[in-house]
Amino acid sequence: MILHILAGLVEVYVVVLIVRALLSWFPVRPGSPLIPVLRVLSAVTEPVLRPLRRLLPPVRAGGASIDLSIMVVILVAQIIVIPLLRS
Repeated sequence: MILHILAGLVEVYVVVLIVRALLSWFPVRPGSPLIPVLRVLSAVTEPVLRPLRRLLPPVRAGGASIDLSIMVVILVAQIIVIPLLRS
């Protein structure tokens, strides 16, 4: 039972990471109602992403950069969740 709750929390965190990644593709203007949402998403995800970014800096792709830390955290979260759900 506790393992399923933990797995559910990890899945919710993965959704939060995906939402943050998707919102990063769109410019947000000052005064936008999305700013508080972005602040909450950043507060929840940065403690996990920041240390990983030190080890894995963003990859330059032309004029843009790709933050691989979110993909790595999602992959690791899924590797953790699958065994939890099977037990």
